[in-house]
Formats: sequence, structure tokens, C-alpha cells
Amino acid sequence: MTGVKVRDDESFEKALRRFNKFCEKMGILSDIKKHQHFEKPSERRKRKLNAARRKMRKVIRESNRG
Repeated sequence: MTGVKVRDDESFEKALRRFNKFCEKMGILSDIKKHQHFEKPSERRKRKLNAARRKMRKVIRESNRG
């Protein structure tokens, strides 16, 4: 079970922010979203291909800057 301990001098909002950041780093939320519905293999390939294209565009854009 995922959790964070609230420190003595810490507000609830800060602890919640730490918890959300921890979940984001561990990939828990993206994993939950991924498993909410069945994704056909063709949809998975299309999603991964689009992600690779976005990543490549970002790399090219950053290399052109500097």
C-alpha cells in the first residue's frame, strides 16, 4: 500500500502534494488509467507510434535550438 507519513511540522496539503508526487513517480495513476478499459493491440501500437513521433519531434526541436 502506498502512503506517506505526515511530519509534525507539515500541513495536510503538503503531505497530499508529496503523496501525489510519489504516485506520479511510481506511475500508479498512469497504470490505473491504462487498465480502465481494454485496449486493442492495434490501438496500443498506434498510441506508442504517436508517442515516439512526439518524442522525436521534441528531440529535433531541442537540437535545433542549441
